[in-house]
Amino acid sequence: MVRKLYDWVLSWSASKWGWLALFFMALFEASWFPLPPDILLIALCIGATQRSFRFASLCLFGSVLGAALGYGIGHFLWITPAGDPTAIANFFYDHVFSVESFNNVGNLYDRFNFWIVFTAGFTPLPFKLFTIAGGMFNINFPMFMIASVVARGMRFFLIGWLIWKFGAPIKVFIDKYFNLLATLLAVMLIGFTALAFWLFGSGEEESAEEATIEEVVATDSQTAEENSLTLEEASVCDTLD
Repeated sequence: MVRKLYDWVLSWSASKWGWLALFFMALFEASWFPLPPDILLIALCIGATQRSFRFASLCLFGSVLGAALGYGIGHFLWITPAGDPTAIANFFYDHVFSVESFNNVGNLYDRFNFWIVFTAGFTPLPFKLFTIAGGMFNINFPMFMIASVVARGMRFFLIGWLIWKFGAPIKVFIDKYFNLLATLLAVMLIGFTALAFWLFGSGEEESAEEATIEEVVATDSQTAEENSLTLEEASVCDTLD
């Protein structure tokens, strides 16, 4: 079944409507379609190398709209007013992903937000699971869309650039190693960013500690001055008496 679907996707590369098929595959892959649009993107780019970036842009546009569609499904169509899963949610649980996977993504969103969307969009993880979960768990929508644009743009334009630069021979490399390369790059980028936040965060914490110490010292000095004035006033009163 999957092989037949794969061959059907590839068959669009020989059609004059291949660009339109690419758009809709990218659109629906972000919400329910099982195969990534990379398959058709690679085939179209190889068939017209000079148009690689145009195909990548079209793929990005469709995928980002699909991410918004997936978000909308999760936000508006996932839970009934009574708090139960809708028929749409049950269909996805039965045929697309499990309840456990969905809830696990929700837990990840609580901790990482932007980076979860980025990782799902750039690596081979099922993007639809994360777009729908983003809507269901009410993730900040502008942040969600920015992460989708960055991640999907990096993925599709990297594919387009590789084929534009090296031509058809690079297809073997992309088929074998692209997902691994994308995963490694995502891990490295997230790791370096986390390190940067940790370093700058440590500096901010130290500055906050210094500021707190200065405030305490200033408060102590002010208190000492007030106590000194109080003693002087008492001395003056004793003298007058």
